[in-house]
Amino acid sequence: MAALKNHGGGSQLILLCAVLGTLWDFGTGQIRYSVPEETDKGSFVGNISKDLGLEPWELVKHGIRIVSRGRTQLFALNPRSGSLITADRIDREELCARRSRCLININILVEDRGKLFGIEIEITDINDNNPKFQVKDLEVKINEIAVPGARYPLPEAVDPDVGVNSLQSYQLSPNHHFSLDVQTGDDGTLSPELVLESALDREEEAAHHLVLTASDGGDPRRSSTVRIQVTVLDTNDNAPVFAQPIYRVKVLENVPPGTQLLTVAASDPDEGANGKVAYKFRKINEKQSLLFQLNEKTGEISTAKSLDYEECSFYEMEIQAEDVGALLGRTKVLVLVEDVNDNRPEVIITSLFSPVLENSPPGTVIAILNVHDQDSGKNGQVDCYTDENLPFKLEKSIDNYYRLVTWKYLDREKVSIYNITVMASDLGTPPLSTETHIALQVADINDNPPTFPHASYSAYIPENNLRGASIFSLTAHDPDSQENAQVTYSVTENTLQGAPLSSFVSINSDTGVLYALQSFDYEQIRDLQLLVTASDSGNPPLSSNVSLKLFVLDQNDNTPEILYPTLPTDGSTGVELTPRSAEPGYLVTKVVAVDRDSGQNAWLSYRLLKASEPGLFSVGLHSGEVRTVRALLDRDALKQSLVVVVQDHGQPPLSASVTLTVAVADSIPEVLADLGSLKPSDNPDDSGLTLYLVVAVAVVSCIFLTFVLVLLGFRLVRWHKSRLLQASGGGRLVGMPATRFVGVDEVQAFLQTYSHEVSLTADSRKSHLIFPQPNYADMLISQESCEKSDSLLTSIDFHECKDE
Repeated sequence: MAALKNHGGGSQLILLCAVLGTLWDFGTGQIRYSVPEETDKGSFVGNISKDLGLEPWELVKHGIRIVSRGRTQLFALNPRSGSLITADRIDREELCARRSRCLININILVEDRGKLFGIEIEITDINDNNPKFQVKDLEVKINEIAVPGARYPLPEAVDPDVGVNSLQSYQLSPNHHFSLDVQTGDDGTLSPELVLESALDREEEAAHHLVLTASDGGDPRRSSTVRIQVTVLDTNDNAPVFAQPIYRVKVLENVPPGTQLLTVAASDPDEGANGKVAYKFRKINEKQSLLFQLNEKTGEISTAKSLDYEECSFYEMEIQAEDVGALLGRTKVLVLVEDVNDNRPEVIITSLFSPVLENSPPGTVIAILNVHDQDSGKNGQVDCYTDENLPFKLEKSIDNYYRLVTWKYLDREKVSIYNITVMASDLGTPPLSTETHIALQVADINDNPPTFPHASYSAYIPENNLRGASIFSLTAHDPDSQENAQVTYSVTENTLQGAPLSSFVSINSDTGVLYALQSFDYEQIRDLQLLVTASDSGNPPLSSNVSLKLFVLDQNDNTPEILYPTLPTDGSTGVELTPRSAEPGYLVTKVVAVDRDSGQNAWLSYRLLKASEPGLFSVGLHSGEVRTVRALLDRDALKQSLVVVVQDHGQPPLSASVTLTVAVADSIPEVLADLGSLKPSDNPDDSGLTLYLVVAVAVVSCIFLTFVLVLLGFRLVRWHKSRLLQASGGGRLVGMPATRFVGVDEVQAFLQTYSHEVSLTADSRKSHLIFPQPNYADMLISQESCEKSDSLLTSIDFHECKDE
């Protein structure tokens, strides 16, 4: 407030009231302030936060700032106090020249809401300029014959201040010959004139020295002076006279320098030298004197520099014509500069809200633009538009501001960057246009879940796989970006055979690769049903599921298992009985086998690997049936050994074998007699020895049976005789020798030695001989039951043991 210190207390109070004066125009939404010129930087202008209904701290929150076009920022916002302050020194005369009211318009942008508020600030004048004459010394020539009352124009002072602070009065230093008369024009300008009060005499006083003072009405008053020398000349009785009191001319602003505008002409009826006229600028400001030039002899006025309608559209100057006798004539020249369409529209991006979320609703503000054309009239009227194919449109805001807004929803997955061209064209002839390009990025939101290319997947893994082996790879695509497109994979928890699914397989959460945690067995698990979930990292996250069926492929890892004949657990060998009367094709037995594998790995085939009598038996390739090939002959051995192999069709094939013992006999006793203690041999050369042993056993058995029959015959004869003796004499035989043919112990031992059973088991190469209790107990007497050591021929022993 340095400028205020130079004024009195009353003036300070008036200026302070002007600083604090604020007017809110409710009809237009316009905020108005006033501030005196030349105030210090940072001076208070108005309370913006209060007038906008906000707290001071909300200015930063809402992004409130000042926007103005092509002008040095004169004002700023104080975010602490929420007030509008001056940003630099303000000179009203520089901004508004001699306009009575100096109004500065700025705009306040509420950025987060995309709203603009207009603010009108009036710069009030202070008396900071002195009235100023263009010259410091002036010579006025007056003919000595001039009559009292003659008037001579004096130079005017210029005061750029306005109102009471502008030029208010002129004063002339006191003298006896001259007085001062001030004329007031229609526009309020003061024109001083020197009035001759008494006749002059050059011989008495050839020159007069005067002082003209110009003063304003400010407080304190400011003034300036010019020294005037009046030179008294000899007789010249006619002054120059212009043909027109006012000359008007129109000129286009784009005329080149040196263009002739008009010619002023003044005539002087005097003859000779007294009739010669010289033309001069009488009243012209400093800026105009640089733009125009005047030919002193011809009166031609031409341009000295290029004109600019945008700087000034109207010029006013005064031309005076002076003869050699110092008689003057004057006229006014008015130059009207016409605008041409020489300025292209300017488009300034005041605010750009980029990036914008793709789910922003229609009507979202994208940018705030200021459009301006320095030309006037139609040349300065601008149409602004964008491409209709884009989802954006322009809306007119206050003054020359436009808002670029969306008119439909955006989709980043379709278009992530928009190159928006804003075209501004004026209405001049020919029209001039400007293009402004805006690059707008669309920010992603998590509006797309990860998707799999297929609705379901199938994968195959061979059994007996290595632990940790890769099974399958799943990939889901998310069209979003950054974390919204970061996909993680997981397997939905479930159970399989009572165990959690996570103990069988796992998935890499980043790559979607599925791994086996166990070695699978086709015979236990043939397929797994999985549900894989793909989730992104957005907030909130989105996910999708896909089913994966994992099939375990069979491998030939199981040997065929022979179910029949079964191997006995006591080490014996089973025997299949075939009668000697069997015809060709007789079914001897059937080998039954299974394979736990599947497919061709479980297709079994049977074949005869080895036989003691080649060509006698055959095995069905697919049935496993053992049949005779030909009729049995007497020369064929009683015991036949067959080795049957069961083989699957896997790669490589697996097999199992079983050894069958086939007894060729019509009855079991015959088999028992022939196969007593024979042991099957793996060597075919041993078949003859076996035959000899069987024959020996058969011979011994026959002898044994003969002995038993003879013994029984003797016993029956003795029993019959004893019954006859008892019937005749009732006495006991006395003196008959007790001959011991064989004891009971020896008979029992014999029976136990030669009486046997043959148990045959499958897949065994040994014959197990079992010796049970004698089967002839009802014919022979057991020694243990009778508890006798006497001869078997004793009759008493026979009767006592008969019941047993």
